[in-house]
Amino acid sequence: MSQQQRPTDSSIDAIPVDVANTQSGEVDPAEVPEKITSLTRALASEQPPTNPLVVLKAARWWYIHGKGGTDPAFRWAIEWVRHLATDRPSDVERFDEFLEYLVTVGFTDEKYELR
Repeated sequence: MSQQQRPTDSSIDAIPVDVANTQSGEVDPAEVPEKITSLTRALASEQPPTNPLVVLKAARWWYIHGKGGTDPAFRWAIEWVRHLATDRPSDVERFDEFLEYLVTVGFTDEKYELR
């Protein structure tokens, strides 16, 4: 069960972390691991994941490879986990920012395609 990695990569939960490209703010959708793409799209859907640990996996990836604590995908994932943990309504503005960000980085052409 060995997984070949480049010397500049490490792995967390079988999701590669490109150490040389951490917090660059430049996210190429083609380089986002399939598992993170799937989780990110699920967070944008009408039925997002309800397991906080799964959502935190996506948050961690976006924090490391995006804009750190200011990355909209990271911030929305954390907001969604807060909602799951407290059952308080989530921040609609943060969700809209997240959808716009996914369009900006090239996940889709239009926000409505994510829902």
